[in-house]
Amino acid sequence: MDTLIKLLVQARLDPERIIPRAVMARYTTFHIGGPADVLVNIASASELPPVLRAAKLAGAPVTLIGNGSNVLVRDGGIRGLVIRIDGSMAAIRREGDTLHVQAGALMRTAANFAMNEGLSGLEEIAGIPGTIGGGVIMNAGAYGGELSQVVTRVDAIALSDGKPVSFEGDALGFSYRHSAMMDAGVIITGVTMQLRPGDPAQIKARMDELAKARREKQPLEYPSAGSTFKRPEGYFAAKLIDDCGLRGLSVGDAQVSEKHAGFVINRGSARASDVLELMQQIRTRVFETYGVELEPEIRILGEDAH
Repeated sequence: MDTLIKLLVQARLDPERIIPRAVMARYTTFHIGGPADVLVNIASASELPPVLRAAKLAGAPVTLIGNGSNVLVRDGGIRGLVIRIDGSMAAIRREGDTLHVQAGALMRTAANFAMNEGLSGLEEIAGIPGTIGGGVIMNAGAYGGELSQVVTRVDAIALSDGKPVSFEGDALGFSYRHSAMMDAGVIITGVTMQLRPGDPAQIKARMDELAKARREKQPLEYPSAGSTFKRPEGYFAAKLIDDCGLRGLSVGDAQVSEKHAGFVINRGSARASDVLELMQQIRTRVFETYGVELEPEIRILGEDAH
């Protein structure tokens, strides 16, 4: 990867933001994952085209992450270049009842900004620990709210050629935990959201109510990647898992949370292989018992340890 690092430096990227052999456990909320060959923290959308050119010249595959909150990185790590869109690219600007949000802004940061501005529409997503970019890619949602309800435009950079692209209206292609951007091979750089006027006190009360519900019902005291499986049509994944008697089931330090069966947690030193084995046991038991095929909601990246 020396060639890739040299090309990134030639692209005038700050050397401090180029991290060889980056231990991905430090960049995911699961606190699990082997090393990436090279990780780059991106500070502005203008850096993306030269970074993508450098990766192409070096023949390095590209993997994109945000806050790492919906990700499981395998124990062997990630080959090539990991591009991380984080808090360095997190500006938020109001224009009337519209917010323009850079992709690295956390969803809770955007929700708090909207609350302080007297704008409603982001209360339900305030507790999701990911970035706006990552949330939009998968149409994140909770408590009946989804980003698809407020997002009107997405600006991005194409992975193929580094050129700017945008999505509006039907082209956004939102559905349950999916968007057109997920399939388009793009890096989201900015999101436009149409909100509605609201009373800041009422907005805060709703956010506080949902935060309390999360603390009471979800295992926030342990590292995880959020909901492990998507909601099957007509069912709830957590209830299926619970009804199969799998609450508390463990493989190594990976465990089905005793607090919320929809979460697989890291009790301290879980490996990705433990999580994957546990997920497979869950899927097998649920399918054998109910004939329902659970699909992972988390992104599984990288390769197994050799």
